[in-house]
Amino acid sequence: MHDTHTERMSGTETRAAVGLSLVFAFRMLGMFMVLPVLATYGQDLTGATPALIGLAIGAYGLTQAILQIPLGTLSDRIGRRPIIVVGLLVFALGAAVAANADGIWGVIAGRVIQGAGAISAAVMAMLSDLTREQHRTKAMATIGMSIGVSFAVAMVAGPVLTHLFGLHGLFWFTAGMALVGLLIILFFVPSPDHRLQHRESSVAAQALIPTLKNADLLRLDAGILVLHAILMASFVALPLALVERAGLPKEEHWWVYLTALLVGFFGMVPFIIYAEKKRQMKRVLAGAVATLLLCELFFWEFGYSLKELLFGIVVYFTAFNLLEASLPSLVSKVSPAGGKGTAMGVYSTSQFLGAAVGGILGGWMFQHGGLDGVFIGCAALAAIWLAIAVTMREPPYVTSIRLPLSDEALRDASLAERFKALPGVSDVMVVAEEAAAYVKVDSQQVDRTSLERLAGAEPATC
Repeated sequence: MHDTHTERMSGTETRAAVGLSLVFAFRMLGMFMVLPVLATYGQDLTGATPALIGLAIGAYGLTQAILQIPLGTLSDRIGRRPIIVVGLLVFALGAAVAANADGIWGVIAGRVIQGAGAISAAVMAMLSDLTREQHRTKAMATIGMSIGVSFAVAMVAGPVLTHLFGLHGLFWFTAGMALVGLLIILFFVPSPDHRLQHRESSVAAQALIPTLKNADLLRLDAGILVLHAILMASFVALPLALVERAGLPKEEHWWVYLTALLVGFFGMVPFIIYAEKKRQMKRVLAGAVATLLLCELFFWEFGYSLKELLFGIVVYFTAFNLLEASLPSLVSKVSPAGGKGTAMGVYSTSQFLGAAVGGILGGWMFQHGGLDGVFIGCAALAAIWLAIAVTMREPPYVTSIRLPLSDEALRDASLAERFKALPGVSDVMVVAEEAAAYVKVDSQQVDRTSLERLAGAEPATC
């Protein structure tokens, strides 16, 4: 079967992209719905202290960070579906434990169990198994969008559902969504007929140490860790600031988050376009980190009325959304050829670790320094990140392409050199056991046809 780059995704590919995006979204909803409500509603739980509420907010990140790469690797061995099915059941179990808890420790235990259902690596790998090369980026982008949307929905739906059904009801709801995800994975997402060893979407053991030694990647890992630490810590304090300083009842917080997320989403778009088109990613990144720092100082100094807090939260989410969207794109630019899957695995682990650290740190700072303690602490974290971001090099403006290789191309000992000689090619890795080459190219300079001719494959055959 011959197909061109303009051909649409097949029915199987569309079902895979939509189904797996929904599985991802439902699980993220369950993770994030408690974020805007635990600080306020969690005070009614037996034994609750600010430090323990912070721990409950970030606890899922701990098990998620520990298990994310091992479970992804296990899915390469035993298959994606078993890992995803068990992960969703574990997640639902954690939600049920939290829903039945009357004390804060029960909620913490539930959140730790929820995090143990770490399926994101397996979901991404399954998407690679079910999509062809030329549609994979599009399918991955669908999942990326579903994560963003589910975060926004969670921030708005969390306060509404908790007001209607209480904290117990909210956890039962997240358990239900995990089970809906389970039905989607069992009955809607097609079964892959093969498992693809794919270095763009899964962790390669031999690439792990070089990835951990790569200073440019480590800066980005530190960045996502701090970003999620600031997010979790801020949400130990912001819901309380809205109640105590702005006098906004907790059941009305949803409209503040809705406004902030909508404005923040549209507000970041021009900056992303500017960063990519004008090739100014470093400037935009450093600017967004500086904005986060200023927001935290603003909350500390001026966050005493609803108008001021709303303004601060809107600006905060514009910077947050911009960073959340541009960091993964920087990881894929900076990672070496064939190293993107491993780099993203380490990056995701850092993200979850940041959530755990932020929740724990936020609760501790609040217990010892009140709301101001949290805002000053978050500003200090942002200042550390700013110092790291400013030392970063301007990233290479390249994208990764995976080219299937013909038998003839595989026999060519000088293939890597010949790829490198093509204009616009910055890095290449030939992986014989996958019969594929990973090539980093500047899309403004490279000629796709000459790449494919060298790979010896018909242009994008399947």
